[in-house]
Amino acid sequence: MAPAAVSANRLELLQIADAVAREKAIDKEIVLSAMEEAIQRAARSRYGAENEIAAQIDPKSGEITLNRLLEVVENVDEEARQISLSEALVRNPAAQVGDFIAEPLPPLDFGRIAAQNAKQVIVQKVRDAERDRQFEEYKDRVSEIVNGVVKRVEYGNVVVDLGRAEGIVRRDELLPRESFRYGDRIRAFIYDVRREQRGPQIFLSRTHPQFMAQLFAQEVPEIYDGIIELKSVARDPGSRAKIAVISSDPSIDPVGACVGMRGSRVQAVVNELQGEKIDIISWSPDAATFIVNALAPAEVAKVVLDEDAQRIEVVVPDEQLSLAIGRRGQNVRLASQLSGWDIDILTEAEESERRQKEFAERSATFMEELNVDEMIGQLLASEGFVNAEEVAYVVPEEIASIAGLDEDTAGEIQRRAVEFLERRETELQAERTKLGVEDAVGELPGVTTAIMAAFGQDKAKTVEDVAGYATDELVGWSERTEGETVWHTGILSNLDISRQEAENLVMAARLAAGWIEEEPAELPEGEDGEAVEETSEA
Repeated sequence: MAPAAVSANRLELLQIADAVAREKAIDKEIVLSAMEEAIQRAARSRYGAENEIAAQIDPKSGEITLNRLLEVVENVDEEARQISLSEALVRNPAAQVGDFIAEPLPPLDFGRIAAQNAKQVIVQKVRDAERDRQFEEYKDRVSEIVNGVVKRVEYGNVVVDLGRAEGIVRRDELLPRESFRYGDRIRAFIYDVRREQRGPQIFLSRTHPQFMAQLFAQEVPEIYDGIIELKSVARDPGSRAKIAVISSDPSIDPVGACVGMRGSRVQAVVNELQGEKIDIISWSPDAATFIVNALAPAEVAKVVLDEDAQRIEVVVPDEQLSLAIGRRGQNVRLASQLSGWDIDILTEAEESERRQKEFAERSATFMEELNVDEMIGQLLASEGFVNAEEVAYVVPEEIASIAGLDEDTAGEIQRRAVEFLERRETELQAERTKLGVEDAVGELPGVTTAIMAAFGQDKAKTVEDVAGYATDELVGWSERTEGETVWHTGILSNLDISRQEAENLVMAARLAAGWIEEEPAELPEGEDGEAVEETSEA
């Protein structure tokens, strides 16, 4: 009877391993490995923790083999774990130092405590294997839409059963006024998968912009096939959204394809997003055209772009202002997110007022710098001159061609402009010398005396000081705070220097300071593709 019982136990062991592997969707070998480790621990507590014990389960018969491992050494220090070479050679003539001799142990009779400990080891091992499997399965599924069933709701966070794993939709990733209960079906977007102490965390979202993009990809075959591309998405979750689309096939209207027959395609997405209104906009590589489209349904009269600062000024008719801005600034905010540009909206009246103010300021500047009367100051400003430098170095005929000015007056205006620039240069030189700015700074490409004085005011006196600047510190930068864009002025913001020029200046300073090395110029290639040196004939 005993052998039959043993055989049944062995068979049962394999059946349990097989069932656990299937239920947890992990490899059967992992379960058997966990069982072997549990048996090893139980054996150590039975035969002594100082022993090195190995357990093996035959995956076919379920036979359990217990062995004590003894390392072959020259001199024995630990009798429980080591065996001398001479003794080992008696047991195995081929034994060498560093090998292990297996000494069979009698079968183990599990006690209640040993069985409990073994169970804990197996459960922990299986759980770790299951977590690894879940992480490996879902880490490559980020940016996918998944369907699941609500398992529970904890403090507004929704835990979703995805079948072979659990995901969580945090309260701030749910649409406003949206509630779920146990057993509800839910569709969400995987935006992050992290390996954490308590297992892989699969983070889901229904407010992520890419959730809408993926929904459109499911509803619009042209997007799935790559004929229509979603260039960008901006959402105010649960309220309004804008998507920009472009078609690689000129015969297909991207906006019409996304709307669908009688709005069927867009309506399917709207229904999934609890009635969120969606504006579908045709994308354009021209920033001005695209932003005008993005501000629809408002009409735009004029746009002025500042590409360095990624800022655009939009002028709209007075009656269109509220429509362009939208309720609580929603329309302009979404258009800004969609395009990546900061958008300033002015009415035609505000723009006219600002133009008049700038005109008056420029006129006053010319009157002061060139010591001319108001009429000449206004004439220069109305002709588009911005500063005395432009007046000084333009061809005299251009000033003489201004209505109301003759050649003698034009010549006198230019002479005064040159005198003003020389006077200002002298003052700036004196200021930068007083501030201690070294001459070496002035030798950097693109550095003027005005720039040196500005550096001095910021306590930058050496080439090393200039090398330590970031480009943003020189020309300014913008950052979005609480939904509003705040502009921070740079050290050189009031001087006529572009972001690229500022970047070149900083790199030249770092090169001069020895912080970086100049990359060698590439030699021209010969016919065989190898670089050749240019030679000159005598």
